[in-house]
Amino acid sequence: MKAWALSIPSVLVFTPRVFEDERGVFFESYNQRAFEEAVGRPVSFVQDNHSRSIMGALRGLHYQVPPHAQGKLVRVTAGEVFDVAVDIRRGSPTFGQWVGETLSAENRRQLWIPPGFAHGFVVTTDVAEFQYKCTDFYAPACERSIRWDDADLGIEWPLEGDPLISAKDAQAAIFRNAEVFD
Repeated sequence: MKAWALSIPSVLVFTPRVFEDERGVFFESYNQRAFEEAVGRPVSFVQDNHSRSIMGALRGLHYQVPPHAQGKLVRVTAGEVFDVAVDIRRGSPTFGQWVGETLSAENRRQLWIPPGFAHGFVVTTDVAEFQYKCTDFYAPACERSIRWDDADLGIEWPLEGDPLISAKDAQAAIFRNAEVFD
């Protein structure tokens, strides 16, 4: 497993070593030892989630606040998405900045989004299967969201037309009014 940081150093991309022959493909999609070496600390995952979305569906920007803040290790097993992490740690030198990465079944990349980041993605193929590991359980009382199109964030989503968003995401807070991490 190879890992590298994006322009926000705590957000990491992982790619597996792939073995391919006439029978097909094999790769190790997760290795706790390699993951923790790259992240630099022990990490426990307690919940796996799986979503299926159609082209143009945009989910996010979601996060949970303490005491149930979540880190997420995300990947796509069918199709492709543009995945985004926004730093919402007030004391961070990258507070309010975002990074994006294309994740697909073909490139097999995974993105580590630590606690203290809002997360979202948009589907860029007909359908995408999105899977992710979480470091804490879903806690509705701690769930928050930020508008995907907030002008202060200026996320450059690869969209043609308006995305498909949930009613809940349409009501999300703007960044300057959002509850963030201190």
